[in-house]
Amino acid sequence: MKAILFGSDAIDLKPLVDHTGGLELVDDDPEVIVCYGGDGTLLAAELLWPGLPKVPIRNSKRGLRLMPHPPEQVIHRLAEGSLFRTEYMKLQCVLRYIEQDEPQCVLSAMNEFNVHMGRINSAVRFQFWVDGEPFEDGDEIIGDGFVVSTPFGSTAYFKQITRGVVYTGMGIAFKLTTALANHVVVPETSTIRAVITRGPAILAYDNSPEFYDIKEGDELLIKRDPTPATLLTWKEMKHPTDAF
Repeated sequence: MKAILFGSDAIDLKPLVDHTGGLELVDDDPEVIVCYGGDGTLLAAELLWPGLPKVPIRNSKRGLRLMPHPPEQVIHRLAEGSLFRTEYMKLQCVLRYIEQDEPQCVLSAMNEFNVHMGRINSAVRFQFWVDGEPFEDGDEIIGDGFVVSTPFGSTAYFKQITRGVVYTGMGIAFKLTTALANHVVVPETSTIRAVITRGPAILAYDNSPEFYDIKEGDELLIKRDPTPATLLTWKEMKHPTDAF
């Protein structure tokens, strides 16, 4: 099996791979990515190699979504094919600028898409539609922004906002709105449309270093990504919110 080691300390795993039959370290065209670090390492690997199987091994006190088992044991089980394969839903976001006919970009996120006000002293305003139906009767929502999360990502920022997690579907959470706007969970088959009615605002996703300035009239279409994230884990994962 062709593998790439990924993470700031991933080179430490090379002797383990060298002494394990069935694994070959490569620089390109891998079959699996061995992630060694924290949660951000896993997210960064998914951004670089979307859809390829990831083996998340914890090398951080804060790595809650990585296996805490000794690396040599994980590497051994990877080589013998006894890790469990689980697919995790991802989100796709199509960003359209008001002055452009074609989409500015199509993005993919394992955790979440995050819209935040572009100036610290100026709220962002927006409207939502779910499957074409106006959210909150089409009322304009005013606040710091919003988050659209997968179940996997709901244990992160979504949980900090709502104090809850999502087991299935997509979670929408609102940040410090001026009027009550209930957080909501919609089916994974839904399409969410958001239009910025007053900016400026910023669109970010997962831990990508890229972000996008968005303004009045710009539109986001968010739905399930057709390609899931695939993780190879120590045990069978029953729920996408389960810790490793």
